[in-house]
Amino acid sequence: MAETERVLTRRELNRALLARQLLLERARTPLPRALERIGGIQAQYAPAMYVGLWSRLAGFERDALTRALHRKTVVQATLMRTTIHLVSKGDYWPFAIALRERRRARARVYKLDEREFERVAARVRTFLATGPRRDSEIAEALGKETWRPGVGLWVELVRAPPSGTWERRRADLYALAEDWIGPANSRPEAGVEHLVRRYLGGFGPARAGDIADWAGLNVTAIRPALERLELRRFQDEQGMELLDLPRAPLPDSDTAAPVRFLPVWDATLLVHARRTGILPELYRPRIFNVKTPHSVNSFLVDGEVAGTWRHEKGSIKVEPFGRLSREARKELNDEAERLAAFHA
Repeated sequence: MAETERVLTRRELNRALLARQLLLERARTPLPRALERIGGIQAQYAPAMYVGLWSRLAGFERDALTRALHRKTVVQATLMRTTIHLVSKGDYWPFAIALRERRRARARVYKLDEREFERVAARVRTFLATGPRRDSEIAEALGKETWRPGVGLWVELVRAPPSGTWERRRADLYALAEDWIGPANSRPEAGVEHLVRRYLGGFGPARAGDIADWAGLNVTAIRPALERLELRRFQDEQGMELLDLPRAPLPDSDTAAPVRFLPVWDATLLVHARRTGILPELYRPRIFNVKTPHSVNSFLVDGEVAGTWRHEKGSIKVEPFGRLSREARKELNDEAERLAAFHA
């Protein structure tokens, strides 16, 4: 008789997510390793990745990330869900190769056939062979009809510093990935396995569909990797199968969760992590809505979103969604003071 799969409660899944995202306890680990542990961090708005790392790493300073970008130990590029992510140098090529066909499928909405894309991409590669160039420079040199978003999805490009940093937030300086960090060193099958491992390491246990949603792929694309990998299997309270890495942390449901501040677009709040209850569905429209399609800054109390925050005139203004206990309010205020000092 097959062994019955253990049922994980929503609270257990919540604590597992917080632990793996370094939100239960700030980690003391090198920046590239931290990014690998959490599956990268979304970076459309440059300050968001700084705040996200500040909430996860002990003693994190803004200059540490800016230096890492200049030293090329971490990179910004269009990856999961064709959005800008900050990842380690080691994760870049496995992710990029795994997602190449998906990115190119998105590029085809610009109505060019593959031969035309390759012709235009060759011109972009030639122009960038001398080093990083700004978006406006590429458009001026090659023409706006040549340099268009679709080409940026066809060619592996990274955003080069000092653009896309706290000091210069617009990420409009492009470099060829193979010149910036070296040639591709992964195959599609290995890349997809790498994606699956990184997702489960940072967000598991999870349904197969959650992994696919986070990556921007379909379940069919990741199914062979799931069959090859040695995985643990659980069930959620709805009876759906959850997959996980062997020996990945599963804290007790009663593990204390500290107050944490999250930036816009933090991946823990996106749909793929719904099973964890980190964003109560009652509050989802207040975080993601048509008026603020970029989401809003939020804070966690006991592992769940409990309000929003903003930086204003040198301090952090918080807006709780409900009444907080005296202890939670004190912890929130203390953490807000530390975040204000980080902004200063």
